[in-house]
Amino acid sequence: MEKQRSVAFHTLGCKLNFSETSTLSRQLEAEGFLKKEFDDTADVYVINTCSVTDNADKECRQIVRRIQRKAPESLVVITGCYAQLKPKEIAEIPGVDLVLGAAEKFNLGAHLRELAKGDSAKISSCDIDDVSGFNSSYSLNDRTRTFLKVQDGCDYTCSFCTIPMARGKSRSDSIENVVCNARTLAENGVKEIVLTGVNLGDFGKGDEGAKKNEESFYHLIQQLDEVDGIERYRISSIEPNLLSKDIIEFVAGSKKFMPHFHIPLQSGSNEILGLMRRRYKRELYAERVGFIKSLMPHCAIGVDVIVGFPSESDEHFKETFDFLHSLDVSYLHVFTYSERDATKALEIKPVVPVHVRHERNKSLRNLSYMKMQYFTGQHTGQSRKVLFEDHVKNGMMEGYTDNYIRISTPYRKEWSNQIVDWTIA
Repeated sequence: MEKQRSVAFHTLGCKLNFSETSTLSRQLEAEGFLKKEFDDTADVYVINTCSVTDNADKECRQIVRRIQRKAPESLVVITGCYAQLKPKEIAEIPGVDLVLGAAEKFNLGAHLRELAKGDSAKISSCDIDDVSGFNSSYSLNDRTRTFLKVQDGCDYTCSFCTIPMARGKSRSDSIENVVCNARTLAENGVKEIVLTGVNLGDFGKGDEGAKKNEESFYHLIQQLDEVDGIERYRISSIEPNLLSKDIIEFVAGSKKFMPHFHIPLQSGSNEILGLMRRRYKRELYAERVGFIKSLMPHCAIGVDVIVGFPSESDEHFKETFDFLHSLDVSYLHVFTYSERDATKALEIKPVVPVHVRHERNKSLRNLSYMKMQYFTGQHTGQSRKVLFEDHVKNGMMEGYTDNYIRISTPYRKEWSNQIVDWTIA
């Protein structure tokens, strides 16, 4: 009788990657593989990569070296964005056996049946323009919150970004299928779904970029609001120019969609936004934030921002800092610009010195801390609903209020994956 093969997964990057890794794991378990933790010894290691920053590339190489030291006879498979963008580079990393591009990621089981250790690294990839179709994915049993992928790819051409080259054209699931997945998750005891995609507000595009049955993100959230059993939804990230007033008003009136938006800004300077090829100006961003707060003063708003973009002067950065300081937002995700091959930003000069990029990053991270402290302080003494996660660390458990304030408290088993009324101290 053939020995059962074991597999371990490691995910780098975004919520979308987590949803896809979880789906790949369930597929292999259904095909007879035994799932193991990544720190255990396994027959196969799968690394689902990101390539938004240079750090993600480096981390992938470090993980492969670690596997080589621990389990030199095990198979190592690399998939995800880095694998699509630089398959040959990855294939040359000692210890890598298989590189799967965007079109082959969900055919992992078939590839593993034909793969043997000792062969030269096999690459299964294609031109990103040939990638079409939508692979539905969601995470399950990994966290209290489930990441449900509803959209993939992007038709935008931001000058700093490689994601369209790694994930292809914008395309999405059907509303019918998303609702079906939400019902399945409800049957599995999931309380909160985080809707994920590359460009969520673009939901509705089919394989060739055409709208399917005129479906839109607004129509999607209306349908999901009716699904029994799911108590919470969050929108992972949505472009400010696609965050319509209809969507904001719907969330304000919904009992299931949480008062929480994450809206990428990237820069508070209109000049830099233009060089980044973003599709809005700071005035539109400020208008969206103001409209949200007029309907939901308690709403959490997160912001993505990039520091050190080519030609960003001290004056440009001050514009960004002052703009963010003036906005009624709750926290920032700060990214230090890193050069990515084949992006238009490489042509923009002058280049910002790396030490200046890091100083600006630290400055905005300090601002983010102050913003979150202020936002939390505004709710002191209020009772809000917290969904506690089934995870213990040093005897403590954590959860989030509806408006995304993190709560930590001594572990109580009966609170795991339960929504509890909590007075914010």
